[in-house]
Amino acid sequence: MKQSKYRGTGVAIITPFKHQKIDFDALTEIVNHVIDGGVDYIVALGSTGETATLNDQEAKNVLDHVIKVTAKRVPIVAGNFTGNNTLDLCEKIAQYDFEGIDALLISSPSYVKPSQEGIYHHFMALQRVSPLPIILYNVPGRTQSNMQWTTTVRLARDSKKFIGIKEASGDLIQATRIIKNRPDDFFVTSGDDEVAMAMVACGGEGVISVMANAFPMEFSQMIGAALEYDFNTAQEINLDLYDLHKWLYIEGNPVGIKSAMKVLGFCENEVRLPLHPLSEENYKYLKQEVTRIQGFIA
Repeated sequence: MKQSKYRGTGVAIITPFKHQKIDFDALTEIVNHVIDGGVDYIVALGSTGETATLNDQEAKNVLDHVIKVTAKRVPIVAGNFTGNNTLDLCEKIAQYDFEGIDALLISSPSYVKPSQEGIYHHFMALQRVSPLPIILYNVPGRTQSNMQWTTTVRLARDSKKFIGIKEASGDLIQATRIIKNRPDDFFVTSGDDEVAMAMVACGGEGVISVMANAFPMEFSQMIGAALEYDFNTAQEINLDLYDLHKWLYIEGNPVGIKSAMKVLGFCENEVRLPLHPLSEENYKYLKQEVTRIQGFIA
């Protein structure tokens, strides 16, 4: 595995709001929090960043702000170059100024449910116009189509522009088949926090995490321990954090992580419609779990 830049813990950073406007002060705090916590890179404007509810100018402002605050301390991956109109997306990528961005995270098209051949040719069209390396993103829960492991490996072998995959199918069999058959310089990272440690044990390179917004040091330590084959330490941290997963995702992402960040004092508990803040009952249980973890790590 020659790729080391994206080995370890990436964080899919949230976009904080205040009175439904982007809260850039809170965003600054969160960027510094995750970097100080030891994450290896930041993914801005993914689904956790509520990119679907941002207009183009807002998305650019968020990305520019993250670039400025990060100040080259860690690599930055942009996740706002996903779509189900291949021609339109190619034009957007061809015209964009990528100064300060290290790679793109691009999911397979949503809603239209393309065949594997359609997914393959979609990505091959994108790599022809992209000036940056591309991290593939397989997230069937959002796209409603699974990018099969054979398609992932085919893409990895047919273009060096594809440097890795965020595999968020939750299927460790599929992930292991990618790991076994990939080119040597293609990384595989988990897109599901709950199976991140297990995927590293199968030979993966880490995670692009949601929980690392709240607990970057603990999640980074867990992944780091697993990458060093210290599974006793990794398992201990994994189990200490594990009960929080339920409350982070019980009403969808980023609804849960926004609530956790509110508990920790980083931002308001605001999302944009059609998302809705966590229900009062679930917020109570999430707060209890976040507070418990705070007490454990204090």
